[in-house]
Amino acid sequence: MKISLGNYDVIVKIVYKNNRNIVFRFDENGNLIVSCPHNTLNDEIASLITKNESSLIRMYERCLEQMKYAQEFWYLGNRYDVIFEDGIENAFIEENYIHAKDESMLEDFLKEEMQKVFDEEISICRKCFNNLPDFKLKIRKMKTRWGVCNRHNNTITLNTELIKKKVDLIDYVIIHEMAHFYEGNHSKKFWAIVEKACPNYKLRRKELRK
Repeated sequence: MKISLGNYDVIVKIVYKNNRNIVFRFDENGNLIVSCPHNTLNDEIASLITKNESSLIRMYERCLEQMKYAQEFWYLGNRYDVIFEDGIENAFIEENYIHAKDESMLEDFLKEEMQKVFDEEISICRKCFNNLPDFKLKIRKMKTRWGVCNRHNNTITLNTELIKKKVDLIDYVIIHEMAHFYEGNHSKKFWAIVEKACPNYKLRRKELRK
């Protein structure tokens, strides 16, 4: 069904689960997903939407910003307009434009850049630590985390979306995950290790949350 949230028309999708409460979220396409118990009536959902309309509008506007950001081409903190041209053998950046033959070439360019940039920044960030174990780098898309440290198999996984961020933010994530080799949780001791390697980590962490 479709509802009005302020000036916005929003599609609502109801998902019945073994929940105790009704939970609202927006998916990557801007649809309002309502997770609720099996016996929930539509009138109850509509009433709760009306009651929380101002909060839902703010959530939806944040979702719209994220959708816009996802559709733009960002690389190391800079936005580029994409130009597709026949005859291009390798994608390249020129001023505010990135040139490529097609989407496939653009994806290959990003994969190569991820590997190169992340490897380079890992080499730099390593110098901030003593007795850091050897570890493998994995790169994959993640929905909720920028990075993951697995101390059991000595791997650090970085989110593919990080290539869109500025280098100092990439460094913060790498330092954060490296610090987990010394402290598995987010204790005061952990944050002290992070701060020693990245004194302004709080500003970087805040910027990543925008």
